[in-house]
Amino acid sequence: MNPRLANYLRRARERGYAEHSSPKESNITRAFFDLYAELPLPERQARGLAFALENEPISYDADETIAGQIWQGCPGAADPFVGGGDPRWADYCVSGVAPRRVAERLPEHDQWGKWFGDGATPGHTGWDWRLALELGLTGIRERFARAGEAAEGEAVRQFHHCVCIALDGAMAFARRLAAGAGPTLRDRCERVPLQPARDFRDAVQSFWTQYLAVMFENPYGGNGPGLMDRFLWPYLERDLATGVMTLAEARDLVTELLIKFDERIAPHDGWVEAICVGGRTADGGGAETPLSRLFVEAIMDLAQTHPSVYVRLRDDAPDEFVSLAADYLLRGQNRAQIHGDDRIIEALVGAGHSYEDACEWMAGGCMEESSQGRSGDFVFTYAHNLTWTLEAILHGGVVPHYGHRVAPLNRDLTGYSTFEELFVAFRLETERELLLMLRRIDLWVETFAQYRPSFLISSMVHDCLERGRPVSAGGARYQDYSGSAVGIPNVADSLLAVDYAVFREGFTTPGELLDALRSNFKGREKLRRRLLELPKFGQDDPEADAMAARVLACYTDPCATHTTAFGGRVRPIVLGFVWVAGMGAVTGATPDGRRAGEPLAQSLSPQCGSATKGLSAAISSATSLDLSRVSGGASMMFDLDPEWATREVVEATLRTFIGRGGQIFQGNTMGFSRLEDALEHPERHRDLMVRVGGYSAKFVTLSPEIQQEILNRRRFAG
Repeated sequence: MNPRLANYLRRARERGYAEHSSPKESNITRAFFDLYAELPLPERQARGLAFALENEPISYDADETIAGQIWQGCPGAADPFVGGGDPRWADYCVSGVAPRRVAERLPEHDQWGKWFGDGATPGHTGWDWRLALELGLTGIRERFARAGEAAEGEAVRQFHHCVCIALDGAMAFARRLAAGAGPTLRDRCERVPLQPARDFRDAVQSFWTQYLAVMFENPYGGNGPGLMDRFLWPYLERDLATGVMTLAEARDLVTELLIKFDERIAPHDGWVEAICVGGRTADGGGAETPLSRLFVEAIMDLAQTHPSVYVRLRDDAPDEFVSLAADYLLRGQNRAQIHGDDRIIEALVGAGHSYEDACEWMAGGCMEESSQGRSGDFVFTYAHNLTWTLEAILHGGVVPHYGHRVAPLNRDLTGYSTFEELFVAFRLETERELLLMLRRIDLWVETFAQYRPSFLISSMVHDCLERGRPVSAGGARYQDYSGSAVGIPNVADSLLAVDYAVFREGFTTPGELLDALRSNFKGREKLRRRLLELPKFGQDDPEADAMAARVLACYTDPCATHTTAFGGRVRPIVLGFVWVAGMGAVTGATPDGRRAGEPLAQSLSPQCGSATKGLSAAISSATSLDLSRVSGGASMMFDLDPEWATREVVEATLRTFIGRGGQIFQGNTMGFSRLEDALEHPERHRDLMVRVGGYSAKFVTLSPEIQQEILNRRRFAG
């Protein structure tokens, strides 16, 4: 790293971890209730955003070649259209209105649905900011102004008018950014993003300025830049061909951009803004370019958790790109995540996306897939603890940890005469819970459509212009929801254990098994050991894998029956995240032999104590499932023993994983000793990063429960 960048990095780190605040919430509140109170609701919303953007402080650095910075994730930077704040927002914000709608229109939610989550969260999406590069914000505004003039219907005309207001606010923000930039940057910033980008430096600055503005409007977890190598490569390719720029100069610019990402949200590891590189293009070719490599190599050399850089690996990826992905897993400081590109494209097509749109998929946040610039922003909106569903079946509607009755069930395990009868009850209860939850989300999404229209992001999401509707109100081409089921391997292993122990071999009675679970196996260690020895998912055992497939279908099948509030689909996700520790902590002992409070399995990886036959068997089990039904993303976590995992071994593992149909491969590549030392001496390991599950974080900042879950994972060595 050259001296300029080194100095810039040092100051960016200092600023990133300093205390900041934003006047955003107060400025939106003032504009909405005081300055524009007499206007119609949509225009009050648009002008509130524009006023706040026009008055948001901008920071600069003397050494920067990409101008401007604002702070997010700090006090005052939240979205009052969603969360309110001032008491006057109670009737004008999502969190104030939606719970009342649910109580009025879905009364059963308060009795049963609340145990499995509440609300709905936007985010985990991306917009087609390529439009800003090609048209400039001025060109985008002209499109909406013309559409508004030709529109039929007041609501459509009002939508186009409000988009223009929001774009005016973004352009005013861009002009202020230009005015404060240093002399060498001012001319460029006065041109972009208002006008089309002419070269790579223009394109990077155009991206950054509009990105700050759109993220200001949409400060939600998982929103991110997406396909940066595809969108920016045409500009760099021309510059390289004409000698305007060298790859070394481009590398410096990319490095600075990555530093700016981290500086803006440095303390918030779980924010997860993701860049995806490589993958398949709609013409059947590959998107891997020298810029793809630059993004991976640059992030590998930076000890920071933002942004997340993910690799899309198609079936016929070039050998050097597979080698880069393997190197990233080994040397990327536990931040790599590798996606089986063709399987994800196939799953999206199966969920209703066109092939061309599916090839433009991005990972929002941890791994949640959607077509960039064509999707609504409820790409991840729930996480469902499936082990609680199983507990409700076994314990007569009650979860033992709390003693709450979470389901309208009138019999426990002793009331079932056959295993199939028990399994049908589990399937029906899963369906009841999921469909109730989705009906609640529908009501929240309807409220989002009214009270958080997000006009600025709508200007760069396809079909909003033609439909005359915001991204949150049916404007986007794909109006899908996604969410995750947690604990699928635990449930599958537990159901198979009940089948063996109670119904097939009868080495325990239903009552004895329930007593053992309620006592957390106290005095029942012999029974627990026998349960642990039964076949488990992850051992390449056909019977255990078949049970996991049945459990997965219990989750995906109900999702396929629901049409979302604006006519989209529910696209299932399987992600572990921090929930494996949090949900495990409130889940009692389970029939697979797991003790109460222990973490659940990560995504579709086997429980750490069940992966007894090595990595190949674990991958075989996971990829034996019908992952085409998991069109939101099927994640697997495989931590690798660093003494075993050479580059050649990891390359072969990735090819096997993708060849067998795997979607998402992630994991840590470090031994126990450093983690144990970090627990004992955190001051020595402040920059130690680990893969938590969908995101990476500084190990010493994690909760003790998550730290222990990571420490206890199996390290695969063959």
